[in-house]
Amino acid sequence: MRRWRALIVLGTAQFLMVLDTSVMNVSISQLVEDFDTDVTAIQGVITLYTLVMAAFMITGGKLGDMLGRRRGFAIGLVVYGVGSALTAVAPVLPVLALGWSVIEGLGASLVLPALAALVAGAYRGRDRAVAYGVIGGLAGAGIAVGPLVGGWVTTYLTWRLVFAGEAVLVVAMLCCIGWIPDQPRTGPRPRLDVVGALLSALGLALVVLGVLQSSSWGWLRPRNSPVTVFGFSLTLFVIAAGAVVLWLFREWERHQHSKGREPLIQFSLLAVPPLRAGLTMLLCQNLILLGLFFTIPLYLQIVQGYNAFETGVQLLPVSVTMLVSAMSGPLLGRVASPRTVVRLALLVLLASILWLLATVEPQIDTLSFALSMALLGLGMGLLASQLGNVTQSSVGEARRSEVGGLQYTAQNLGSSLGTALIGALLIGALVNAFTTRIESHPDISEAAQEQTSIALQAGVSFVSTDQVRAAATRAGLPPSEADAIVDAYADAQIQALKAAVLVTAAITLAAFPFTRHLPRRKPREQPHPTAETP
Repeated sequence: MRRWRALIVLGTAQFLMVLDTSVMNVSISQLVEDFDTDVTAIQGVITLYTLVMAAFMITGGKLGDMLGRRRGFAIGLVVYGVGSALTAVAPVLPVLALGWSVIEGLGASLVLPALAALVAGAYRGRDRAVAYGVIGGLAGAGIAVGPLVGGWVTTYLTWRLVFAGEAVLVVAMLCCIGWIPDQPRTGPRPRLDVVGALLSALGLALVVLGVLQSSSWGWLRPRNSPVTVFGFSLTLFVIAAGAVVLWLFREWERHQHSKGREPLIQFSLLAVPPLRAGLTMLLCQNLILLGLFFTIPLYLQIVQGYNAFETGVQLLPVSVTMLVSAMSGPLLGRVASPRTVVRLALLVLLASILWLLATVEPQIDTLSFALSMALLGLGMGLLASQLGNVTQSSVGEARRSEVGGLQYTAQNLGSSLGTALIGALLIGALVNAFTTRIESHPDISEAAQEQTSIALQAGVSFVSTDQVRAAATRAGLPPSEADAIVDAYADAQIQALKAAVLVTAAITLAAFPFTRHLPRRKPREQPHPTAETP
């Protein structure tokens, strides 16, 4: 039992990182009310959290090498605890964004790369596969506890207690930090590539910002764009600027390497096929998961009218099966290779998403919805059980923290893009479907159509039909026209939700080719990498 003490602390840290996002996702409606804002603003706060982690995860991994992995892990926990405490008492939305999105995000960017490296350093062989299965399972547990306990606390007490509890749990982990064996640094102390860190953070931030704002700015045709470029929306230009900055980052890193200086990241690592495949699959996994976990709570809370706790109950099947399958994944790995398990997981995911698509209707079929959620958790758990071990086992000891930074960068970039891209597509589909129905509805006058068009041009959010009815009444529309507009909006809501879910199915299909370079042998058959692995 003594050998697993380190895993208790490391697994608890992983649990906390996942708990945050799942609590926020089921508390969207309450957060909108508490901070007197809209869904798009809360979407921005959720995206900013994962964006900060994605932007600074590589830097966090390098800082962990400089400070020592256990020390970096402990410092990250302190920062994370401060952010949790500030979030718990946040009086206004900007303070929530500072405490949760920024400070907690920066703390996580130190904790997670060190966590990945510490797990790999503490365990070997089959124990390592088991440890990563447990880490994946506890990530599933965070998803389980987030919607259920977070939903209950949000509904009957306050969501703030979750973050206060996190701060207390961080103190407990710091008291047990000695349980984690530290790996002494070999060779000279690494130096931080400040220019590379700034370029990588700025490039990633611009890409995700552009995707996030596409729902209000429009992709090509400007809707609420602050400026237009050659008559087009700002969205694609911001994304393109981010891509250019990331290209400059890569060129700078090559320059650093050619001069014999320590780069922020060794791009030669991406030439290792299993590592490259594992990172791609981690990005796809989180893009799908966070995209769905942004869309589904909106369906349950806005369309079905569930509160946060009821939403958590509806999401419980995905949480339970994800936990079970993630922790049992190492057992499956004894008879099947990582590539086989991941491909099986993708097939299960695709089936579950298509099943879920059929359940998104004005009147929910709770049994069918629960079964589709259970199947979704099974697929996600199988993915989580394999990918951490694949990435860390692809390199030697000297590159653990660096790969940990890449691993969680991929995950959190996927999370950011999942929330931003799927959220943007959801709002875009809602606008298009609503506009089409309004324009073709025989009971809606041209004057009402014009008023609606003006309102849409000013920006749109995913709101309830009661709010649409109230807005129509305030606009002075007669009851018959108000009813027609509400019916058109309700239809558009369902079509937009279906479109968002369908996109996650397309992403799942697109992920299949990237499994080709995953390990084809069972873990015990794979040669152990040496420290000289690039």
